[in-house]
Amino acid sequence: MRIAIDVRLVSYAQGGISQYTIRLVRALVGLQSGDELLLLESRKAPTGQFWPAAVRRSRLATPPHHPREQIALPIELLRLPADVLHSPDFIPPFRRRCRSVVTIHDLAFLRFPHLLTPDSGRYYGQVARAVQSADQVIAVSHATKRDLLELLSVDPEKVTVVHSGVSPECRPLEPEEIEHRRRELGLPERFILFVGTLEPRKNLPTLLRAFARVWKAHRVPLVVVGGKGWLNEELFRVREELGLGEEVKFVGSVAAQQLVYYYNCATCLVLPSLYEGFGHPVLEAMACGTPAIVSNVPSLTEIAGDAALSVGPEDAEELAAAMGRLLADGGLRQRLIGLGLQRAAAFSWEQTARETLGVYHKAVQGSR
Repeated sequence: MRIAIDVRLVSYAQGGISQYTIRLVRALVGLQSGDELLLLESRKAPTGQFWPAAVRRSRLATPPHHPREQIALPIELLRLPADVLHSPDFIPPFRRRCRSVVTIHDLAFLRFPHLLTPDSGRYYGQVARAVQSADQVIAVSHATKRDLLELLSVDPEKVTVVHSGVSPECRPLEPEEIEHRRRELGLPERFILFVGTLEPRKNLPTLLRAFARVWKAHRVPLVVVGGKGWLNEELFRVREELGLGEEVKFVGSVAAQQLVYYYNCATCLVLPSLYEGFGHPVLEAMACGTPAIVSNVPSLTEIAGDAALSVGPEDAEELAAAMGRLLADGGLRQRLIGLGLQRAAAFSWEQTARETLGVYHKAVQGSR
């Protein structure tokens, strides 16, 4: 079987979908299934930066999310015969000569349409047509599958839940290395960590309101890792209103390997999102031996299970209390560390790749 995978987004943005794509491709290569992989990358992509050398690649001129993508991309694909095309970034080419698989990471843009920029609204507004057009749909969680059925009335028979994996790089480090990395990164002895793009559904204003209470009681700072997204004016307005300065450190985006150091050095991770499709940071933190607090939205409780504390996403007082408990109760921290390591061990990219390969075969066999 010849499998084409659209990896153009990887060259433009290093967010969650790009990391999903990179990890999946590497794991598919590792399976050595006998199927042929063809990566459709951007013409502007640095050659070989992300992919194993043996994987075939074809460079495309059409940028991802371009307004004329649905015109230009099908024309480019005419010269690239494939049995199935996987579109990890939601939207496939609607005109094509092969079977189609799309990955739906979340439907936040349908749950919270007011949190989108106009450009994002235009692109992701095609999702209803995308899931109807695709031969098979991958949902990264059961929560996302339920949203697909409820919001878009997708045929449940063509939706397969395939959980993402956790990178083997995410692991507990030795105490000596943790201290070395702490000094190298200029991190305090204890701190609360947030990881994610600075965008409205991550609920950072509520986190700041809860943190302000915790700071008064414990004097443990907050470190925010993640690039600026969109519509984040309220976040910085709340920080100013609360008088939070050096107590909150924004470090921007960091490379995947460096992120492992932040997880290992942190006292706890807090992910109070209003909505997630999967929630990679909580899984990565648990794999590094870092206890986590998550909002009680369906996807995060699905992934974390009983290995993390869960709170109402808009209850700053409850969130502050949970952070206070983890900072003060060493026994609770150790229990969650143990549970988190066990939970994270159940997620691997090899398993993700095997299940995804099964979806490809299902898409192709359904056409015969």
